[in-house]
Parts: sequence; structure tokens; C-alpha cells
Amino acid sequence: MSKPNYQDIARQAGVGTATVERVLNGRGGVRPELVEKVIIAARTLNYPRTLPDTHRGLLRIEVLMVRPETTFYQRLSKAFERIAATLDPLAVVHRSFTEEMKPEEIARRILSTDLSRAGLILAVPSSPVIRAAVEKVIAQGLPVVHVVTRASDREGEFVGIDNYAAGRTAALFISRMARRSGPVVAICHPIYQVHRDRIRGFSDYFLEHPGPTSFQWLGFGLDEEHYSAELLSSGLRMYPDLAGLYNAGGANSALIDVLRRQARERNIFFVGHELTDYTRKALQDGIMDVVLDQAPEAQARRSLDLILRRIGLTDIEPDRTPIRFITITKEGL
Repeated sequence: MSKPNYQDIARQAGVGTATVERVLNGRGGVRPELVEKVIIAARTLNYPRTLPDTHRGLLRIEVLMVRPETTFYQRLSKAFERIAATLDPLAVVHRSFTEEMKPEEIARRILSTDLSRAGLILAVPSSPVIRAAVEKVIAQGLPVVHVVTRASDREGEFVGIDNYAAGRTAALFISRMARRSGPVVAICHPIYQVHRDRIRGFSDYFLEHPGPTSFQWLGFGLDEEHYSAELLSSGLRMYPDLAGLYNAGGANSALIDVLRRQARERNIFFVGHELTDYTRKALQDGIMDVVLDQAPEAQARRSLDLILRRIGLTDIEPDRTPIRFITITKEGL
């Protein structure tokens, strides 16, 4: 197969051959958006030469996340950092955080035109104002990928685990392996669709498989340690014969502390998400029984692959199946 020439690149980019010549020879005088088109076309066609350094770093991929204090989002951010270091220098990955409970600020960041963006990766909650912002930038042609959770259920590709299946898996473990019969409670963060999906799967499993344990109560801990600890303490008072606990979100450390203080002798079967120092120790000590880890590193890789495919830096079609979550027990540490 013959190597691509200026005409091939011009046809791919939708520009004239003179524009291609100016860009590839670094002569300047070309609008930035046309430079990007030419560079993307040249790379898509595997043009056999090193592009001018002045054109590197033109494609800015923005990653917007929340809750930088949590282990999960720290892992996700680090994964983006490590993967970005392996990419073509043409692509620059910029990571930043915003406040979870300020949807107007999140929407403003999504709509921002302060810097040119080739793609946007979002790990933020959903709300009407955030949804509208996402749909507006997608309509303007910006590639958007939702990672971990969806900010819009109508627009943009999603990378994450099958959260409904995760909830059903948690219910299966509790119903099959609980050390006593009795009620089961769950805690989640209601503003995240993925948490609602997990709870729906959890509830459906118990409805479909009635037995000695039953799902009785759901608390909204907001992934906040104080609220979550108070909720669990209330649950222990309401259900002194508590058989199982499912935490569909964060704040595991607070729940673990409550169980260490109040409930070790109760033999409560505890399933939660994300392998951290706290959950690892809790598994070793018998406070937790199962951890479902959603592999943020795999989610970061997949979401970047999707953006790179959309902007033309790779022609490899990424896998579209849900990310596999990992089931971890004490014996598997």
C-alpha cells in the first residue's frame, strides 16, 4: 500500500493541499482548528514522518471529577495520569476536580470555552442543569465520555461496571452466606444513578429469592462519613438481629469503625465497594466479607481509548462491554 500524500491528507481533513503543506512543514498562518484537522488526518493515515513539535499538545482532553479526598477518585485520577504519560504527545490529558454538591459549578465547567478541548471525560453526578450542559456541548460536536457514572442518560458514551449486576451480586452473597437469618439493610448516595442501579439490583434479587434474610431498609449516607455512621448506628438499633449490610457507595471507613465498636459479636455479613487500605484491613479482620472493586484503572483506560478513537488518534475500536468488577474476599487478598 502506497504511503499517503498531501492530497490524501487534504481529502481526509476536508482542507486544501496548500493548507496541508503549510501545517506539515511548520510554516504557520493556519487557523488552530484547521491545524488540528490536518494533524489528526495525517496520523489517521499513518503519514510516515514526525510532525513538527510546534503542533504537539494541540489536542486537550479534559477529565472532570469530584471527591478528590476519596480513595476511589484518587485511584481514578492516578490512572489517568499514568495512561496519559504513555500517549502520543499530541494528546494532553488535563485532570481537575469540582465540588460534588454544586451542580451549577459543574455545569459551568462543562460549558467552559476558556480553553480549546478535543474531548471531555466526566465522572460527576447527574442533575437537570448538568444534563443540559452535557447535551449542549455534545450538540456542538464535543466528544463526551461518562466514566463511573452517567451525568446524562441520553447523550455521551458510558464506561463503567454493570451496576445492576453488582447489586444483585451483593445480594446473592448475603442471601447465600449470611451467618444468621434476619433483616438486611443498605446504604447509598441517591444523587448517583449508579448507586440507584445497584440498589435496584440488590432489591430485585431479594424479591426474586425470598429466604431467611430479607432486605428491609435503605439509608442515604451521601458517601459522607458522619451521615453514614449515624445511619448504620440507627440501623443497628432498629434491627438488633441484623443479618446483612450492603454499602453501595463510599464512606466504608466510617461503617467499618461503627461495626468494630458496636457489632463485631453480631456476625453481620458486610458487602461493600472498592478495595482500599480500610477495606483490606476489614476483610483481614473479618469485619467485611466481600469487596466489589470496580477497577478504576480499567475505566480510565477505556474512556481515553474512546476519546482517542473519536478524535482520530487511533483507529482501534475499543471494547464496548461493561468493565468487569472484581470480587475480593479475605482468602483472595
